[in-house]
Amino acid sequence: MKKIFRALISVSDKAGVAEFAAGLAAQGVEILSTGGTAKLLREKSLKVRDVSEVTGFPEMLDGRVKTLHPKIHGGILAIRSNAEHRAQLEAQGIGCIDLVAVNLYPFEEMKNNQGSVSHQTRARLALKAFAATAAYDGAISTTLQMKSNGTLPANLHLNYRKFMDLRYGENPHQNAALYRGGSEVAGGLAWANQLQGKELSYNNLLDLESALRLVGEFSEPATAVIKHTNPCGAAIGKTLRESFDRAQKADPVSAFGSVIAFNRALDAATAEAVAGLFVEAVVAPGYQTQALEKLAGKKNLRLMELPPAGGADSGFELRNIGGGILVQTRDRLGAEPEKWKCVTERQPTDEEKRALVFAWRVAKHVKSNAIVYARDGVTVGVGAGQMSRVDSVKLGAAKARELGHSLAGTVVASDAFFPFSDGVEEAAKAGATAIVEPGGSVRDAEVIAAANKAGLAMLFTGVRHFRH
Repeated sequence: MKKIFRALISVSDKAGVAEFAAGLAAQGVEILSTGGTAKLLREKSLKVRDVSEVTGFPEMLDGRVKTLHPKIHGGILAIRSNAEHRAQLEAQGIGCIDLVAVNLYPFEEMKNNQGSVSHQTRARLALKAFAATAAYDGAISTTLQMKSNGTLPANLHLNYRKFMDLRYGENPHQNAALYRGGSEVAGGLAWANQLQGKELSYNNLLDLESALRLVGEFSEPATAVIKHTNPCGAAIGKTLRESFDRAQKADPVSAFGSVIAFNRALDAATAEAVAGLFVEAVVAPGYQTQALEKLAGKKNLRLMELPPAGGADSGFELRNIGGGILVQTRDRLGAEPEKWKCVTERQPTDEEKRALVFAWRVAKHVKSNAIVYARDGVTVGVGAGQMSRVDSVKLGAAKARELGHSLAGTVVASDAFFPFSDGVEEAAKAGATAIVEPGGSVRDAEVIAAANKAGLAMLFTGVRHFRH
């Protein structure tokens, strides 16, 4: 281990710097410093040599230029064991700098090593230093990325800091943690405040995010009941309690052990209904005092309160693949019924049109292939994640029948086009009277003909909402 003979100390946060420098001085280390740091150390009766004395160049531009000099960089970067490097330093009158302090670290470890720093400590400090500078650059890059209006950057710099370790990942043999973006993007679920309950799990957070995105589609009071990132029930209502009752009753079997999101502050009446169920976690933009009182007895129930609207995020979604990352802009396109085109002989009724808009907004948040049966602002049956679209149509209908729901007069939303007429025929057989889908299949004519034959109204959106 190389003994420390000379150190450069220049810090903005000066808390504890005098004690740190005193520890170095006690080991016979010469201290170089700048500006306010040097002034503080002299006030503490420590011997300090100004960097400007070493460089022969004064500090300038309000301290922006002080250590940017070959006599500083050369002293730091030279490889001590390289004879040529040592000769070059000597020829230029440059002395080695063995330690650079731009952050604070307990000096007791140097005492333990007789004025040296172990390789393990050097590696740990180097990691901290480079992580700090990378985070600084990342914050700037992230801010600029957010102003790119959806243009994907040529170089992607991530700036996230670990907020907390999670018990495990999707499964107990996987490690997991929650990382938060910098203050420039503070907001959203990662910055929510946990008011009560057990520690959050990786799966809790995934489900809560899915639920939040779904209720965010609606301006009316809305509730989303989520299992495995899919809605087993979603509804709007005149009140939050009404939306919750309707969403929970859509599939009370699957709702067991679910997570629930609300787009309004949780009130006492809704909290009372939630308290009667087994729920893993709840997220809302706020909680009335009486609501918290009614849920206080459920010690394990995780209550998450969203922070006030913070900085906008980058708008990008990331997924790992082997050797790289897939990046896309977030799917923020909402329902635009004024742009939809009726392609069937029968036009939808006003009631069907409202139900189709609701079903389309929910289908956007169901795993593909996604089929949603709905009526009057509530889901009746959901077919999610099937390999064929007709299977999703059948599954959604089967779930509804199993739960005792009538499918007569329901509408159907499909996140992508029907590739064959069989899906439309199955929906009509189940009792649906109207369908909304993107259109664009080479067999659109066959699909439309099937809808006309069944007396269905069908709207094409021209927009697809795959969710893989």
